[in-house]
Amino acid sequence: MQKKILLILFIGISFLGFSQTNTELKGQIVNADGNKPLSAAHILNLNSVVGTITDEKGFFEISTKANDTILVSYLGFQSIKLKVTNDLLKGNELIISLLEKANEIKEVVIRSTKLIGVLEIDVKQVPKDRFTRIHINGLPQTYEVGKSVSQNLNSPVAALFKPVDFLYNLFGKKPKQLKKLQKLKKEDNLRKMLSGKFDREVMMEYLQMDKEELRKLLVDCNYSDYFIKKASDLQMIEAVLDCYENYKAIKKGKIERDVLPKRKN
Repeated sequence: MQKKILLILFIGISFLGFSQTNTELKGQIVNADGNKPLSAAHILNLNSVVGTITDEKGFFEISTKANDTILVSYLGFQSIKLKVTNDLLKGNELIISLLEKANEIKEVVIRSTKLIGVLEIDVKQVPKDRFTRIHINGLPQTYEVGKSVSQNLNSPVAALFKPVDFLYNLFGKKPKQLKKLQKLKKEDNLRKMLSGKFDREVMMEYLQMDKEELRKLLVDCNYSDYFIKKASDLQMIEAVLDCYENYKAIKKGKIERDVLPKRKN
């Protein structure tokens, strides 16, 4: 009897471990206007900090697990985020349509908990027009998901005199965020992706800041407006990490702020 109980427990633990195993999410990224495949679109798993790009036909595969959030972006197009569920990992392939930014179409914020079991969205809240952006093979529905990022004047950063204080506290309370930024600049394929991006989307996700708050942070860290406007996302990430390390040294009394060298950008 005891052996049977142990066997059941072992099977249960094995199943739990299997349910959390990474699986390849497959799909295709296309232009919403004409469904033309988008080659070299960026796909980033925001949770595991794993990224890839689409091939010449717009197809991609990326390692994910349930509850991961995927960010899809392409130069000149509106990005989109989607949350992965178990049903989405059962061999279904996504077709994701990206809209050109000139359309100025705001993305839909989904708050409902009534789900269809494939994507974490409520069908009733999804617009039934030409701006629907996600189609899952085998299902008739199409969906638009995600949210736009705008400045929040009531955010913790806006309330602080020095935004760098918020950065220092953020990395102190959430060391995972610091590790994710560090991984972004270490992985060769991620470095290549970010060196060609200038939209600051990844940083806004990880730092919980909008573009204006990021600008204020880097100004406070002695970076010039020219650098802030022209730097790639990779350069911005390196600047924020450098700013954090310098500020941490200041807080610990290892260096004085007044003797920090001025940056040449």
